[in-house]
Amino acid sequence: MLRFLLRRSPLTRLAPGLPLGGLLLTADVALLAGKHVSKLDRDQRRKLLALVRQARGRPSSLAEDERRELFTLLAILEPRLFVGAAVGRISPVPVPKRLLYGARGAPR
Repeated sequence: MLRFLLRRSPLTRLAPGLPLGGLLLTADVALLAGKHVSKLDRDQRRKLLALVRQARGRPSSLAEDERRELFTLLAILEPRLFVGAAVGRISPVPVPKRLLYGARGAPR
């Protein structure tokens, strides 16, 4: 009976072959990314996008003050915390705190 119910669930009828777990995890990471991007205000987001476009993937092509501003804006986004939180959501094993926040006593 259980096998019949699992095969005939509404999700399997609505989306055959769709990896629902992967879709939910992707949505969860996208929401987490949105929270991190919302740490920047509108002007900062525009400036960040303009600097990334201007750099074309190579921060060395920017002037020193522009490069410093780019790294300052990226630091506000806290990429280490974002990646650690995303891995923490996906991984069944707990992520060590030092991977999220760095070594104890290390400069931030």
